[in-house]
Amino acid sequence: MTKATARTASAPPDPVDERLPVARLVPLAGQHVLAMVAAPVSTAFLTADALRLTPGQTASLLSVTLLLCGAGTLLQSLGPWRIGARLPFVMLPGGAATALFLQVAAEHGPATASGAVILAALLLLAVLPLYARAVRLFPPLVMGVTVLLIGVSMVRVAAGLVTGAPGRPAAPSALALAAVTVGCTLAAYLLLRGVWRQTSILLGMAAGTLVAVATGLGAFAPPGATEAALPRLLPYGVPQFDLLAALPLLVFSLTSLAEASGQTVLNSETVGRTPDPGRDVPRVARADAVASLLAGVFGSAPLVTSSENIGISRLTGVRSRFVTAGAGVLLLGCGLLAPVSRWLAGIPPAVVGGSALVVYAVIAVLGVGMLRRVDLDDRGNAMVAAVALAAGLLPVVSPGLYDGFPGWVRSVLGSGVVAGALTAVVLHGLFRLLTRAREGERPCARETTWPCKGPEENRS
Repeated sequence: MTKATARTASAPPDPVDERLPVARLVPLAGQHVLAMVAAPVSTAFLTADALRLTPGQTASLLSVTLLLCGAGTLLQSLGPWRIGARLPFVMLPGGAATALFLQVAAEHGPATASGAVILAALLLLAVLPLYARAVRLFPPLVMGVTVLLIGVSMVRVAAGLVTGAPGRPAAPSALALAAVTVGCTLAAYLLLRGVWRQTSILLGMAAGTLVAVATGLGAFAPPGATEAALPRLLPYGVPQFDLLAALPLLVFSLTSLAEASGQTVLNSETVGRTPDPGRDVPRVARADAVASLLAGVFGSAPLVTSSENIGISRLTGVRSRFVTAGAGVLLLGCGLLAPVSRWLAGIPPAVVGGSALVVYAVIAVLGVGMLRRVDLDDRGNAMVAAVALAAGLLPVVSPGLYDGFPGWVRSVLGSGVVAGALTAVVLHGLFRLLTRAREGERPCARETTWPCKGPEENRS
């Protein structure tokens, strides 16, 4: 064996491919589950309430939602057959997608809503071969704006967990409990070392729950009964396929590629892998489509790959995709054991919200870091970033802004991430075309944006 071969054989694996011992992997995986389980559980109960499902149907829907989240997380983490990017991702029911699913169900019935989920997933699969040609539309400027908006939008979601609903005033006890959770998380991160520091989110949530129970600031209250229920195939009958009724979800499936691009680049950089959107984004979206196809068959809302766990990976420094694969296995177990899922759902929402505030704020900071690599002294870059951030922040600061518009408009402009990303793509492409058109008038050192700088500025 040559020296080069020996060095290759002894080289440690990439951090994203590191296999951790079970004793270390289980608590790290459990940390991811605790940080994200509120979303599928609350989505299942929200859907059940909107569709007026029986307790048995509700238990079945909760089971299938957790099972699909686990299966989707395993697909993204392990990436079999080019389904999933082999990155440490988790999968959740999409907030906007769930709202659109319930809108279709309210207007056309749950069978049509299930058919719309299936149609949206099939459309996403159909357009993926074209993504490699469109990847050039997502340069670092667009990605930085997208990631920053992802973080800001998710902070709003976390605030809703503390207040009970976005825009509502929070009870002082809920704010105090969220602050205690954040404080305990920061203390664990700053004072502890090694694996204890890597589980700072888990320790913060545990401390927050204990404080809630001990002081009366909150209650540990698992909802509902504890009987198990297996998923039901076609719970609303045979899916009905109506293209006009499905239009909001069809538009959402296309615009979700912008968010998937930002999340994939961010996750790649977090784990130390060179971003390759042309290769990885179609794999991420393919896993989303497969999970959503199954969701349509089992009566659930579409599932999307989530950025929830990227902040945890950044905070803990643990980059292994096998940790999120372990989280996927735990989610499968929770889906099959309904008492476990309800026990997890009993964690006070303010505690989950406090932990989520830390995780999502880290994502926003990562977006700022990506924008720092862009030359914002260039007036064109600065203008693209400013207008795109304005378009993305409008639905965040004024959630009902587009309520009077048709559903397909709300699905595009009502999502801050989608609106901001699309604005950045359009403006960046427009400025770049104008730059090329003006190259005959004055030289440019770069062709990123317009107006370009003059010779003296370019030399500087």
